[in-house]
Amino acid sequence: MCLGVPMRVIDGDDMSALCEGAGRAERISMLLIGAQPPGAHVLVHLGTAMRVLEEEEAALIAAALAGLDAALAGRSFEAHFADLIDREPQLPAHLSLPDEPDVPAPKQPLSESSSTQAS
Repeated sequence: MCLGVPMRVIDGDDMSALCEGAGRAERISMLLIGAQPPGAHVLVHLGTAMRVLEEEEAALIAAALAGLDAALAGRSFEAHFADLIDREPQLPAHLSLPDEPDVPAPKQPLSESSSTQAS
């Protein structure tokens, strides 16, 4: 499984930026999103910034990744998912089914006996 990791821009240009996150700093390609100011949060996948993140979203992703790490290590992980406690999970809009109007039940196929009687 491949995951995107939130990182914070330290310094960079249109081509690349030095970013920090998850306890390390590395040079990241900025070709897909362009130059970002120092302090901006970006979602990084395979060494490439995929999109700009709001600070709150970056923190939620970082907490979820820390929770995943804790769960895999057999430690308590619930505190990392505080935003999910005491609420029903919701699908993102692109995965939700549209509201469908009442659709009539499909018609039953004719049985053989009724089709032979009509002949």
